[in-house]
Amino acid sequence: MTSDGVNHSRRRFLTGATAVVGGAGVVGAAVPFVSSWQPSAKAKAAGAPVKVNISKLESGGRLVVEWRGKPVYIVRRTQESLEAIAQIDTDILRDADSVAASQPAYVKGVARTLAGREEYLILVGLCTHLGCAPMYRPDVGAKDLGGDSWLGGFFCPCHGSKFDLSGRVFAGVPAPTNLEVPPHSYESDDIVIIGIDSEIA
Repeated sequence: MTSDGVNHSRRRFLTGATAVVGGAGVVGAAVPFVSSWQPSAKAKAAGAPVKVNISKLESGGRLVVEWRGKPVYIVRRTQESLEAIAQIDTDILRDADSVAASQPAYVKGVARTLAGREEYLILVGLCTHLGCAPMYRPDVGAKDLGGDSWLGGFFCPCHGSKFDLSGRVFAGVPAPTNLEVPPHSYESDDIVIIGIDSEIA
């Protein structure tokens, strides 16, 4: 083979190798660029339903989970708490029947839960005044919250809004409406799904 032939073969090899390496570089640069158009795992999770195991939630206790970037309170109320909610003086509440409340249609009654699931209260843990996170205060008779008139509930220390153990707002406080009840359903006795509506209407 002549030297011209060797040089020609070598040029073809180098040209081909350069094209392959260049093509790989283009693909390598394109993959993260195209991937940047896809929502991140965090963004997907922010709007996705959340499954919560409530089997270890003790009576009187509270769990806090995140759904769509918001805290959601899951409270397991005692029988005494449920009885107190039913007997509370509705004159001290702004919206005792939750007429103006943000809640699914299947959430009814003073317990503001699914029928048969009155023990569990599920609320978005954001005060309806300015979006602060109310404290869970189940301590009946707390002197700093009204003494004998306080039967347990939620207190927002930022501006003094108070809610009962159904998330119903007291009259005369800054919060305009009851705490929001998010869409939810039960996959089983132990698993509640926040973000998916119950089929019970």
